Amino acid sequence: MSEESKNRSDHQYGTFQGVPTYSQPPAIGFPQPVPPPGVAEPSAPPPPPPQYYAHGYQAVPGYAVAEGTPIRERRLPCCGIGLGWFLFIVGFFLAAVPWYVGFFLLLCARVDYREKPGYIACTIAMAVLATIAIILGVTRGMDD
Repeated sequence: MSEESKNRSDHQYGTFQGVPTYSQPPAIGFPQPVPPPGVAEPSAPPPPPPQYYAHGYQAVPGYAVAEGTPIRERRLPCCGIGLGWFLFIVGFFLAAVPWYVGFFLLLCARVDYREKPGYIACTIAMAVLATIAIILGVTRGMDD
């Protein structure tokens, strides 16, 4: 067997073996595997402790995990979807009047951050409707 064919048989296609001299850095923030007790001989010195992250385990290194008692927030009105989304949905059935109500609530009242996307949807729908009304009004005036 020639030297070239020996080298080809050492490598397996479809797998990536990596660079043989590259060593993986130890994982930080995750539990390290530990052999079960009794595997090592009792006379042998214990293995060195693995390098644990000193500040506890974190889901992603560098980002702190919020600990403590969770904050209870009040339930949203209108079956839990919030008044903003309720006004947006009802606006399709009641000639867009609820969209104007949602816009003025967003503009003049202090709203919950969870309800703000619904109010913004009302504002966008109202703006689109007003734009269409203005365009149709201008084009109808051109025919006279």
